[in-house]
Amino acid sequence: MRLYGFFRSSASYRVRIALNLKGLAYDTSPVNLRLGEGEQFSPAYRTLNPQALVPALEDDGRVLTQSLAIIEYLEETHPHPPLLPASPKDRARVRSLALAVACEIHPLNNTRVLRYLKERLGAGQEAQDVWYRHWIDTGFSALEARLSRERETGRFCHGDAPGLADCCLIPQMANARRVPHDLTPYPTLLRIEKACLALDAFQRASPERQPDAG
Repeated sequence: MRLYGFFRSSASYRVRIALNLKGLAYDTSPVNLRLGEGEQFSPAYRTLNPQALVPALEDDGRVLTQSLAIIEYLEETHPHPPLLPASPKDRARVRSLALAVACEIHPLNNTRVLRYLKERLGAGQEAQDVWYRHWIDTGFSALEARLSRERETGRFCHGDAPGLADCCLIPQMANARRVPHDLTPYPTLLRIEKACLALDAFQRASPERQPDAG
C-alpha cells in the first residue's frame, strides 16, 4: 500500500492512525500542500485524485480517496483489530462521532477554506482565528457533552479500545492547537487524547514523525 498525504493534513493523519492500529505496512508519498500552488493540483496528482485532496491510498492497483472511506475499506479488508464495534447501534454511534469531526468541524477550518477567507473575502489573520475558534468550540462542545454523559464512552471514545472515532478526534485536537486556544472546557476530550497518545500507533502517526515534516 502507498499513502499519498501531507504531514499536517488531519485527514491524512486519520488514515495513518488507522493503518498503524491495523498493523499494516505502507509506503509514504508526500504531497506538499504548501509548495507554490500546491502539489495536489499537479496533473500527476490530479490523475490519482481529481478532487486534488489528500489523502489517497493506492492498494493493489486501485486508488481510494476520502479518509473515512479509506478507513472503512481497511476495516472491511483487514477486520482485526476492529475499529468499529460489533452491534449496529454501537457502530452507528461511533460513525456519528467520527462524522461530527470529519464533516462538521474539519471542513470549515480546512486550509482551502481559510485561504478563501483571506484571498477572496479579505479576512485578516484575527478574523480567520475568530472563525477557526468558533467552529472548534461549536464542535467540541457537542462532542464533550456526548462523550461525558454517554455510557458507551470508556477509556476511548467508545469502550476501552481505540477506534474510528478516536482516529478522527486526535488529529482535530492537534488542529485546534494550531491557533492558540483554551481546551480546558473539554476535559473528556483531553482525557481521551491522553489515552490515545500513549499508544505507539498514534505516536508514529503524529505529524512531527512524518518524513515531510518541517
